[in-house]
Amino acid sequence: MSAAAESADALVFFGATGDLAYKQIFPALQSMIRHGRLDVPIVGVAKAGWTLEDLRRRAHDSLSEHGGVDEAAYAKLVAQLRYIDGDYADPQTFVRLRETLGDACRPLHYLAIPPVLFGTVVEALGRSGCAEEGARVVIEKPFGRDLESALELNRTLASVFPERHIFRIDHYLGKEPVENLIYFRFANSFLEPIWNRDHIRSVQITMAENFGVAGRGAFYESAGAIRDVVQNHMLQVLCLLALDPPSPNEPDALRNEKSRLMSSIRPLAPEDVVRGQFDGYHDEPGVAPDSTVETFAAVRVAVDNWRWEGVPFLIRAGKQLPVTATEVLVELHHPPETIFDAEDDRRRNTFRFTLSPEVELALQARAKLPGEEMVGEDVQLIAHHRRADEMPPYERLLGDAMRGDATLFAREDTVEAAWKVVAAILDDTTPLHRYAPGTWGPAEADRLLTDDDCWHDPRGPTT
Repeated sequence: MSAAAESADALVFFGATGDLAYKQIFPALQSMIRHGRLDVPIVGVAKAGWTLEDLRRRAHDSLSEHGGVDEAAYAKLVAQLRYIDGDYADPQTFVRLRETLGDACRPLHYLAIPPVLFGTVVEALGRSGCAEEGARVVIEKPFGRDLESALELNRTLASVFPERHIFRIDHYLGKEPVENLIYFRFANSFLEPIWNRDHIRSVQITMAENFGVAGRGAFYESAGAIRDVVQNHMLQVLCLLALDPPSPNEPDALRNEKSRLMSSIRPLAPEDVVRGQFDGYHDEPGVAPDSTVETFAAVRVAVDNWRWEGVPFLIRAGKQLPVTATEVLVELHHPPETIFDAEDDRRRNTFRFTLSPEVELALQARAKLPGEEMVGEDVQLIAHHRRADEMPPYERLLGDAMRGDATLFAREDTVEAAWKVVAAILDDTTPLHRYAPGTWGPAEADRLLTDDDCWHDPRGPTT
């Protein structure tokens, strides 16, 4: 839905020797080459004391471990690969980069580096002529750690690149199941008449993980569940569920609707959130013994617009929960009168979108049980999705950025609006509740529910 743009004529990735490049970028590059979508110089930049041969071996090791080596595609990758070993604070590093780019005038610069270095690299790209007209930049989340730092980052980016050439990558938005949300909503006409406050009673979004911080204690200490997934992944999913139909004739239509929806979310207050921390978190490497960082967050979100006024959006995200799964449950109002058995009055129709580990779309309804009595049972109409056919998110997003399609990337106004939503609940503004590993978080999360609501727990993978 973004306006057409010329494809990039070179790909530069900073942090070429790092963990992200090893796990995600090299496999994505090989796959893009294999599918005929990447035929430009590829320049890796890092400070590791390496040579080009070292980087080629690193690429081979990466591919061997993550999906396998396609010899033909790997040979092309090696032929296209360049390497610059240098400090990001040294102007000569960027002089050499400009020389290596040669005649390329539309390079895509991918910053797979710690956020603290974004400003240093972006400003150096501007001074060295590597950000001339047509150049683009991709940065990884987090896009700041609060509204003030996000504004400062955006000012730095805007001083060198126009907004249409800035691609804020959130790999979660490139996943096939997440894209399927927006497709399912607007490719099917039966949803639109009921997709509003008149028919929908509540929406729950749960992102559960059955493991801890997986050796990333030092990172998690600087983030926590709200910064790590609620402010970005979960609010983005909420936007896809709740936004109005994008115009097919409007450039950047989907991102415009996301921005409008995000701006209509009421800023969260302390009474809208429950924070938790699993027992044993303090024993994780890199975690302070007196840490008050949340590993679980439940929030109640209100969308102040005509379509959603009064509908609660309930979000949960946490570690050391019973399963690893991400699921959306949209619950409809029950019928206004009980005609059959009393059990019907306690049951409601639901749409369930399971995003991981399996991918399912399910409609739950009531159907009559065989026999003389007019009593029913819950039945589900389930559509499964073939995961084997999915394009990995980094391949999709890098390909989009190379073509200049920003549809799946976060825009400045949406990022800032999301930080405004969570501004009042960051850090230690609310109490921290303990919970046992293997449970669904602290019991205090139930206070966010209303009436006879309950939390709907994802099932996890079926066996």
